[in-house]
Amino acid sequence: MEAKERVDALTELLTQANYRYYVLDDPTMPDFEYDALLRELENLEQANPSLAREDSPTRRVGGEALSQFEKVTHPVPLMSLQDVFSPEELRDFLEKTLETAPETVFSVEPKIDGLSVALEYENGIFVRGATRGDGTVGEDVTENLRTIRSIPMTLEGAPERLIVRGEVFMPKSSFAALNQRQEAEGKPLFANPRNAAAGSLRQLDPKIAAKRKLDILIFNVQLAEGIHFRSHQESLEYLRELHFKVIPNTMLREPDAIVSQIFSINENREKLSCDIDGAVVKVDDLAQRERMGATAKFPKWAVAYKYPPEIKSTVVEEIVVQVGRTGVLTPKAVVRPVRLAGTTVTNATLHNQDFISQRDIRVGDTVRIRKAGEIIPEILDVDFSKRPEEAQPYLLPKTCPICGAATQKDADGAFLRCTGAECPAQLSRNIAHFASRDAMDIEGLGAANVDKLIEKGFLRSPADIYYLTLDELKSLWEKGDTAARNLMDAIEKSKQQDLSRLIYALGIRQVGAKTGKVLAAQFGSMDALMYASQETLTLVPDVGGVTAGSIAQWFAQPQSQHMIQRLRDAGVNFQSKRSLADTRFAGMTFVLTGALTRFTRDEATEKIELFGGKASGSVSKKTTYVVAGENAGSKERKARELGIPILSEEEFLSMLR
Repeated sequence: MEAKERVDALTELLTQANYRYYVLDDPTMPDFEYDALLRELENLEQANPSLAREDSPTRRVGGEALSQFEKVTHPVPLMSLQDVFSPEELRDFLEKTLETAPETVFSVEPKIDGLSVALEYENGIFVRGATRGDGTVGEDVTENLRTIRSIPMTLEGAPERLIVRGEVFMPKSSFAALNQRQEAEGKPLFANPRNAAAGSLRQLDPKIAAKRKLDILIFNVQLAEGIHFRSHQESLEYLRELHFKVIPNTMLREPDAIVSQIFSINENREKLSCDIDGAVVKVDDLAQRERMGATAKFPKWAVAYKYPPEIKSTVVEEIVVQVGRTGVLTPKAVVRPVRLAGTTVTNATLHNQDFISQRDIRVGDTVRIRKAGEIIPEILDVDFSKRPEEAQPYLLPKTCPICGAATQKDADGAFLRCTGAECPAQLSRNIAHFASRDAMDIEGLGAANVDKLIEKGFLRSPADIYYLTLDELKSLWEKGDTAARNLMDAIEKSKQQDLSRLIYALGIRQVGAKTGKVLAAQFGSMDALMYASQETLTLVPDVGGVTAGSIAQWFAQPQSQHMIQRLRDAGVNFQSKRSLADTRFAGMTFVLTGALTRFTRDEATEKIELFGGKASGSVSKKTTYVVAGENAGSKERKARELGIPILSEEEFLSMLR
């Protein structure tokens, strides 16, 4: 089969598999088979770029990062709905509608708590996707929408121009996985799926959006040139025929039945894959909608019934402290079991010490509780009239409940962290960071293998990496002699890494890769850095008081000293290969843009830092020089606007010489 025929065949096969899996929830092939076919298509497209189709499934993983979102004017405004908050308000809308049109049929749909978007197709090809914005003007998020597998890239039998409206959301399972990754990487957790979906859809890098695994439900036809629908239900059936993932709905006439259906949706919301915050009631007949019209803000033919947050009272039986993979101490209230929003709640997050102190939450208190964002149980307030006399104010411990090391407040004072370098709660993340590319760069020792070695009891500290035996490494693979030897070689090789990498690998708070280079160049050896006073550290360029305090406290910990000694005994290099004797770039900030031919971006950055300068990713008034390679874009233009000197690669090389 010729390459073009194979590309077309794979594209059609994988597109159909996407539809069956993501829209119908009826997969037709195993994941491994899908992945193998996708890799084959990727290889064919790389070898034959001209054969890659606009609707290729390979585009689902995200393209090039954008510099900004373009504005899009909606041909048909994306109006919002009038909210109602009680059965009485809902009945008032229904009865007024039925007074003028007794035969009215209503569509009742769950109200997805996500981000409203418009999808535009020309001749059956997806060409544009935009956020609702203010209803008239939104933002072009086409590339991020391409990563949503349930959005069809092509439509068979579609009109010349079609615009549909849908709600982008993050499934509950994706939300849980995202917050697990955020916690593992030491990043803030998302409060609820809607915030996570909105933040994901507005990422400038589509690859990030692709990893978030967003989904969409389509609920309206905005424009369909040459096609006339008599009812909303008819338009939804048409959308299903085009392979869209369409909102589930129920057609009803009687107000009692409609109210009952809305209550039923609320009672069964936990069974849904997505978060909802209400239900929508719409007139089905499109001609009747035209007659009813709209106000300046809302259509008169629909309302959104908003569910009130369910609040229950319970008793705090205990406060326990969990230590996360990043060392953050998170207090949790163990409460008397209570039924809330469809599930039995037995604990609630207390966030941090400030949260506890502001509400004065104590063990034994009767508290009101709700689910924040319908996901995470949270305490609202305390009923002080029911407080037991023996209840005492609660303070987070000054030492880690897992390893006993001292705890330390973050720079902003919001969170308390364990400072133990060998704390078991942080072990997996600390070792994975130690072995990562920008740290000790131990190829083959990724997070998965780290976790396996911890489970087997072979690793209890990052320093234990250098005491692993070949037999212990072989246990990672069924037939892994070669892989084990390669990993052993990578571990041995890492002993010779520069001191700057080792400093960064230690995982000291506030000390990134750049600060590690500055410290290594300034002090020259691990011993000099270890015994430097906090006052001395504050004199180092780019090391402020907070960072200096974090470094001094880290080296003062017994766990840190034990780990350093183990690294020393293993023969890990403690000396710097750098020197700041030549500080020709001190105080200068460089921005690199375009394609450089003499070295990579990382190599250029390393040379700038070697001479005491900084490399930044964005142009500002503080930029000293912009180094422009081939095909330099917006950064070069901004530099010209700000009057910042622009260097060619040759001019930059001259400065290095």
